[in-house]
Amino acid sequence: MIDFKEKIAKILADATNLNEKELESYIEMPKDSKNGDYAFPCFRLAKELRKAPPVIANEIKEKIETTPEEIEKVEVVGGYLNFYINKDIIFLLFLPNKIPDINKDIITKEVLNQIENNKDNYGKSKIGKGKNIVIDYSAPNIAKPFHIGHLRSTVIGGALYKIYKHLGYNVTGINHLGDYGTQFGKLIEGYKLWGKEYNIEENPIDELTKIYIRINNLCKEDEKVLEECRNNFKKLEDGDKYCVELWEKFKSLSLKEFQKVYDLLGSEFDSWNGEAFYSDKMPEVIEILEKTGKLISSQGAKIIDLEDKGINTPCIIEKSNGSTTYATRDLAAILYRARTYDFDKALYLTSYEQVLHFKQVFEVAKLLGIDKKYTDGLQHIPFGMVLLPTGKMSTREGKVIKLEDLLNEAIQRAKIIIEEKNPSLENKEEIAKKVGIGAVIFNDLSNSRVKDEIFEWDQILNFQGETGPYIQYTYVRTKSVIEKAGKIPELKSVQIKELLDEYSQNIIKLIYNFENVLKQVTEKEEPSILARYLIDLAKAYSVFYNENKIITENKDTQNARVYLTYAVGQVLKIGANLLGIEMPNKM
Repeated sequence: MIDFKEKIAKILADATNLNEKELESYIEMPKDSKNGDYAFPCFRLAKELRKAPPVIANEIKEKIETTPEEIEKVEVVGGYLNFYINKDIIFLLFLPNKIPDINKDIITKEVLNQIENNKDNYGKSKIGKGKNIVIDYSAPNIAKPFHIGHLRSTVIGGALYKIYKHLGYNVTGINHLGDYGTQFGKLIEGYKLWGKEYNIEENPIDELTKIYIRINNLCKEDEKVLEECRNNFKKLEDGDKYCVELWEKFKSLSLKEFQKVYDLLGSEFDSWNGEAFYSDKMPEVIEILEKTGKLISSQGAKIIDLEDKGINTPCIIEKSNGSTTYATRDLAAILYRARTYDFDKALYLTSYEQVLHFKQVFEVAKLLGIDKKYTDGLQHIPFGMVLLPTGKMSTREGKVIKLEDLLNEAIQRAKIIIEEKNPSLENKEEIAKKVGIGAVIFNDLSNSRVKDEIFEWDQILNFQGETGPYIQYTYVRTKSVIEKAGKIPELKSVQIKELLDEYSQNIIKLIYNFENVLKQVTEKEEPSILARYLIDLAKAYSVFYNENKIITENKDTQNARVYLTYAVGQVLKIGANLLGIEMPNKM
């Protein structure tokens, strides 16, 4: 498959001796086709080359060499280099219905050959070969409900994890558990006071939540109790036997409960190292920062002043009572991950509420003495909140919807729909699980990650329109067509001339573009790009199905259309799996 951005970046790199990947990241697609099919903004190089963008554009144009069978011409417009792709192949990305049949023939053959040769590996790439990606996602708090607020980090991170792997990257998924901090000091104090009143063995999360809410309310009323909670956390950091044993008990019981949710979502992680893992690694961070002379005392605490970096809030490294902070533990994690995983990118999937926190941490990380490669690779990937109609959720107030309850409710609602529409369907439980969980995951991933979501049962479990179940239904339809045909035809029996109509070519264009879509996801860390693509492909197949008779007496026509149906099913399945959605064979 031709990647024009990659080709243009190579041309530019040869002409400028600059980094090819960096150049590729600057290449744009102009809104007006009069300005070419791709454009390179030369102002990106103005500071480095110390020249005006139009001068840079003209100098580069003089040096570049292009092949007219792929790139017809290059023009300078202001500070832009505009690249015009040969119109015989431009339809691949832009004009699928306005090109000569001979070119449709070539590309259709290429697409079908790629499907035949790669099957479940279609869209895979070596673009990530030799590159290490660390993704920090999910990260629920121990001893607290795994609620719908954790859904976004879990499914967005999980989708990026799978997509990066599909593109050949070496990916490490980390569940940075919230298993440390003052809340455990509170929980320990609450358990000391009222532990015998609660059966945490039988129903750990709910009972521990009750204790947490109760002790939190008491802390609001009595400052001495709050101070005792803080002291408990300091004891935990110092290795106090009683506090450590209680903390380990809370953690063990919580993880068993969390795993139920991960099993439902199909989530996977390579590391479960939470905040506590870094407890013995924080002294080194503090020592390094002290040597820089940037770590200063302020009201008994140790801080890094970041005003000179445009950040007005200082980064607290150590509290006045000697205990550490989230920032200290995140800095220790960065140091550990750089040494252990040699990452090119480290992605942090959390809500946008933590934007300031990561700005501070990433800035302070530059003082740790690690290679610039690592600090440049740190990226916070923020997402919007999941809100209740009544407002923000709060564990302290007991206002949460547990994710396990949501997922089980989705499965039950899917089962009711299946009972109504296809009561004789076999394996209804298994199919209801795939449909219900798929509906929840797709509802989340089909929206831009930066937007807030107001959680409403009817909306999240709506099985009409542009939803996960619609994609699954389209996939099931492809399986049904193949079943009616009796088999998937051999590719050598497929007559390409039977697939040159408008409806077939709309599908060919989309399938051709699949790998490019996956690359766009990783460029923007935005799984919704893939989710929207799957909707477009499902819609294109629905039109094809309605306009073209597939099972027909003309065997050449049938073989071609059945094979294209098979290709659609393959891409829908691969794409959905990359989002974490399983496909049923029947619905």
